Amino acid sequence: MAKNFYVFLIALLQLACMGGAEAQARELPDFTDLVDKQGPTVVNISTTQVQRDRRGSGQTPNIDENDPLFDFFRRFIPRQPGSNQEPREFESRSLGSGFIISTDGYVLTNAHVVDNADEITVRLTDKREFKAKVIGADRRTDIALIKIDATGLPAVRLGDPNKLRVGEWVLAIGSPFGFDNSVTAGIVSAKGRNLPSENLVPFIQTDVAINPGNSGGPLFNMRGEVVGINSQIYSRTGGYMGVSFAIPIDVAMDVQGQLRSSGRVSRGRIGVVIQDVSKELAESFGLAKPMGALVNAVEKGGPAEKAGVETGDIILKFDGKTVVTTGDLPRFVGSTRPGTKSTVEIWRKGAAKELAITVGEVPEDRLSSRDRGQARPTERAANRLGLVVNDLSAEQKRDAKLSGGVIVDDVRGQSRGDIRVGDVITSLTTKGQTTEVRSAEQFNKLANSLDRNSSITLHVRRGEANIFVTIRGESGRG
Repeated sequence: MAKNFYVFLIALLQLACMGGAEAQARELPDFTDLVDKQGPTVVNISTTQVQRDRRGSGQTPNIDENDPLFDFFRRFIPRQPGSNQEPREFESRSLGSGFIISTDGYVLTNAHVVDNADEITVRLTDKREFKAKVIGADRRTDIALIKIDATGLPAVRLGDPNKLRVGEWVLAIGSPFGFDNSVTAGIVSAKGRNLPSENLVPFIQTDVAINPGNSGGPLFNMRGEVVGINSQIYSRTGGYMGVSFAIPIDVAMDVQGQLRSSGRVSRGRIGVVIQDVSKELAESFGLAKPMGALVNAVEKGGPAEKAGVETGDIILKFDGKTVVTTGDLPRFVGSTRPGTKSTVEIWRKGAAKELAITVGEVPEDRLSSRDRGQARPTERAANRLGLVVNDLSAEQKRDAKLSGGVIVDDVRGQSRGDIRVGDVITSLTTKGQTTEVRSAEQFNKLANSLDRNSSITLHVRRGEANIFVTIRGESGRG
């Protein structure tokens, strides 16, 4: 009798364990239907750029001289007798992802995926390939709209990123390292992230595995709706380390709408320089809690000055939207059409006050525009930082109100910092010493004289913003 009781008890425990396992399995998400339905809307994007190599290195492959493999080939593969140093053209290829937003062939991707491409090829999941043309690209939000000549295509469904909840499951489809239609999943880690060099995008942070080649691909919610475009990762190695960022789809669709209608993006500005409100500052200004954007400079003759905004004011709201941190204000203003009559609520002398303001327009970024009739920047060698730089023209200096600096014409594979084409470098700091950048020749000498393991900080003008970018030594970020 006791034996039967123990057999019965063991059977009950086994059933309980099986029931627990089944319940746990039911709690885990099933992505299979989502992938089956939405996978065909995701495309692989490959680009080709014709470059010129001055090295004339015989049998040495076309590898950048800052690449660790270049020294290997130079030392161990003999040069052909009679090889010359004449420039020779070769094709540089890169890969990315994108997704179809309309059945007639409009595709969204990242601007950096198609930047400076001479030829763009879009490959669908059914293996069909199409040449694409760029309708428009916006570097400030990293959004590009391209078009292929096709109809009857599967298109994504768009979701509302504002309804995303932290902890919610999300899924990415893309082409990491060229592996088409790879699927990765994770959760929303945070919303509304402000990145140091980006103040126009409230990024969605996830722990979805994103790697080179995923850029421009969609981020889906569990209903199969696109809520973001995978754009950036935080990494010390160059590969995935658990922190990824996506551009909210509502931001991207606003940009693509302007690109489709006019080929450019028009943004509002009010002409103020702002900073965060710390706890100590809030107490000194009589605010109940730290919030808003503290105005530390007002552009003379700008919209804010005309509206009566003064240095020392704290902007609490813009058009009724609460400014929680300084990162909120540029987004609110930037998404407002120039010429719009708006309101700002400010905190001045212990009291709130409302002002009427007419929003101005951000001038077109001439520093990042490039004339295709000019010589290709890759004809020049990159410095040790992996950058090809050029002197600013007199017009560019005048437009940017700069006396010196160099513009970045190309970023080679071995650059170890968040430097982009079109950035203007105005100073270089290393080991506590800051040097003003006056010319490309001077900057290249400085860069090439640095120890490879040293970290440096560059002061950069990017669009309307002034930022600091740190480039770590080779023992740091990849």
